Amino acid sequence: MNLETPPTEPGWDREQPENFRVLLVEDEDLMRSIIAQLLRREGYEIFETGAAGAALAIFEREKIDLAIIDLNLSGGGNGLELLGKIHELDPEVMGIIVTAYASVESAVEALRQGAYDYITKPFANDHLKAVVRKALEYKAAFRENRFLRRELREKYRFESIIGNCDAMERVFRVMEKVARTDSSVLITGESGTGKELVARAIHFSSERANKRFLPINCGALPENLLESELFGYRRGAFTGAMQDKTGLLKAADKGTIFFDEIGDMPLALQVKLLRALQERECYPLGSNDPVSFDVRVLCATNKDLEKESREGRFREELLYRINVITITLPPLRERADDIPLLANHFLRKYEKSLGRGTMRFSKGAMRVLLGYAWPGNVRELENTVERAAILAETDVIHAHDLPEKLHGAAPASAPPLAASGMTLEELEREHMRRVLTEVKGDKVKAAQMLGIHLSTLYRKVQRYRLENVGEPATGAKPALQPA
Repeated sequence: MNLETPPTEPGWDREQPENFRVLLVEDEDLMRSIIAQLLRREGYEIFETGAAGAALAIFEREKIDLAIIDLNLSGGGNGLELLGKIHELDPEVMGIIVTAYASVESAVEALRQGAYDYITKPFANDHLKAVVRKALEYKAAFRENRFLRRELREKYRFESIIGNCDAMERVFRVMEKVARTDSSVLITGESGTGKELVARAIHFSSERANKRFLPINCGALPENLLESELFGYRRGAFTGAMQDKTGLLKAADKGTIFFDEIGDMPLALQVKLLRALQERECYPLGSNDPVSFDVRVLCATNKDLEKESREGRFREELLYRINVITITLPPLRERADDIPLLANHFLRKYEKSLGRGTMRFSKGAMRVLLGYAWPGNVRELENTVERAAILAETDVIHAHDLPEKLHGAAPASAPPLAASGMTLEELEREHMRRVLTEVKGDKVKAAQMLGIHLSTLYRKVQRYRLENVGEPATGAKPALQPA
C-alpha cells in the first residue's frame, strides 16, 4: 500500500519544535519566567499567563498544542478544572500539571482529567524538557495516525473500487449491507480479482474502522508458525521463545482479522481456529489461561470450499462459521466493460508516481487490452499498465508498448483460428462470430473489442449473416433490415 507523507500542520513536524505552541499557566512570576525562557530556548512558541480566565482567553484565539498548568492558581483557580475546560474546547490538547504540593490523589485526578503527565516542584530542567518533548511527540504520532486512517478510509471506500458492470454493482450492494454488521464474510474469486481490497473496504466502512485490520496469508506460513502467529505464545513455550508474544487474534481485538486463502489452512489448525471463534478466546502456546478477544472475521479463497469440505480437505463446521455471507468477485474476462475504466485508473496512478505528464491509450492499445483474457485478472492488468507507463517513449501508450503475449489473443479461452485453407474474408467472418458469441450478441461491446465503428459492425454482421449470433434463443431480435 503506497501512502503519501502527511502534510505539515501547525505542531506536526517532530523535527521542527518551533511549530509547536505551548500555553504556560503559572501564577508565580519567577517560576513562569524560568519555564518560559527554558522552553523558548528549545524552540517552542510560548503563550504565558498567571490566571485561569486569561488562559482561556488565549486558548480561544490561539491554536495550542500543549498546556502546562500549575495545580493551584492564585485567586482560587484550579489547574485541573482549567484543563477540563480546555479539553472541552479541544480534546487533542496535551496537558501537563505542575505542583509543589504533590499527593497520590492529585496525581490520579490529574491523569483522570486527561493530563499527559504530572510534575512536582522543584524539578530538573532536563526532566521538564524531556516530558514536554515526549508529550508533543505523542501528539504528533496521534495526528499522523489520524491522517493515515483518513487516507486508508479514502483509499478503501467502496467508490474507490473500480467497476460498473452488473456483477460488480451486485457486489457493491452486498458490501454496503454487510459493512454495517459484524457478520462473518467469505469473499471468493480467482487470484488477482481484488479480494483483500474488498475486505479492507468492508472494514473501513464498518464501526470497527478505528481499530486494526490484520491480514494473514494462511498459505504463506508453515502450520506451527501460523499457529503461534494466530494464538501467540508464552516465554519458554518452545526453543527460541524468549518473551511473550501476543497472537493476531488478540492483537486485532475490537477490529477485523482477514484470513486470506483460508482454504490453504492445515486441517489440524482449522479445528483450533473453529473452537477459538466459537468461544471468542484462545490459548497461547505454553499457557493454560485463555485470552479473550472480540474480532470480526473476514475470509477469502480462490477454492471451492464446499467441494473441499466434501472431499475432506476443509472442516465443514468451520465453513459454516465463516460463510455467513458470501461475496463472489467476477474474473476480469467477465467484466470487459470495466477494462477501460481500470486501465485508465492505473494509468493515472503510475503517471503520477513516475512523474510523467498526462498519458493515454491509443485505440489500438485499448483494443489489445480488450481482446486479452486476463488470466491474472485485475492484478495482471495493473502490472501491465505499470510496465507500459514505464516503457512508453511518448505520453501515448500504443499497442507495441504492451507485452507480446497480449497481441493476437482471443477474447476468451477459445482456441486460435485455423487459417489453413481459409480466405481472408472467411477468417474475418469467423473472428467476428467468435467475438459476438463471447459478448452474447452485444453489438456495442463487440465493436469495442474489434476496434471498429458500430455502423461498420452492423454492415459486416449483415454481410456475413451473423445477426443473431450469441443472442439467447428465446426472444431473439429480428434480423437487421437493409438501410
